[in-house]
Amino acid sequence: MSTQDLNAQSNFNFKKDHDAIQVADLKASADFYNKILGLKEIPNGGLPDHIRWFELADKVQVHLIESEEEIEKKKGVHMAINTDNLQAFMEHLETNNIHFENWQGEAGTTNSRPDGIKQIYLQDPDGYWIEVNDNKF
Repeated sequence: MSTQDLNAQSNFNFKKDHDAIQVADLKASADFYNKILGLKEIPNGGLPDHIRWFELADKVQVHLIESEEEIEKKKGVHMAINTDNLQAFMEHLETNNIHFENWQGEAGTTNSRPDGIKQIYLQDPDGYWIEVNDNKF
């Protein structure tokens, strides 16, 4: 990599802003992101009613866009979020009858990544995969 490439990378200072996903049932998806994941709904910037925005604790946003277009979902393509209390979140999922599994597909349990971080995977109402882990950064 050239010196110019390295300088360009350090000057951009990228930070995550948002993820946008297409959903079939906006109300069902909004309820999931709000009530199951506990994300706060925020104003959608004046966009039409078929778009709703939610925010994580670090101000990164998830934008839900109601659409009839089908999107193929794969576990390897997922949103990843972390929590200070993975065990309590797993209990919350069980209480709400939300299926979760480890990377290998074993229901109701975690696995550890090679770096020792524990993780689980669940799907939202549209089948998008979400990793929740206990990474403390």
